[in-house]
Amino acid sequence: MAERVDEEEGADAMRVRTLMFGLYADEEGLAWVGGLVDEAVGARSARLVGRTVARTCEGSGATTAEMYDYLADQWAWENPGQSSGAREPVELRVRLACSLRTWRAVRKAVIRALCPEGDASHTCRVPWSAA
Repeated sequence: MAERVDEEEGADAMRVRTLMFGLYADEEGLAWVGGLVDEAVGARSARLVGRTVARTCEGSGATTAEMYDYLADQWAWENPGQSSGAREPVELRVRLACSLRTWRAVRKAVIRALCPEGDASHTCRVPWSAA
């Protein structure tokens, strides 16, 4: 779990931090995940600075199709015989102004909302990876 920080200060200082999620989603799925992020941010002392949907991975030059191809495989395995439609592997980058503690709480809340609790097998609405 790599926390991305744009400014150098103490760990509890308010600064711009980035959350990154690999997703296999269409526009509807991206809107749903965006709503989960908005809800998690709104419930905490964080300010949303920006949101980007990327198709290339920052710093590596790799495409999200290469980096998150296993999410497409996961969707196909969980939804046999169904068309993937307009879904594609993307990276959602969310920039927040918040403390490290708040960044961790927002990340944890989004992950909890993306994945139902419990050990039972389930199908993810949007296959994801916390980058």
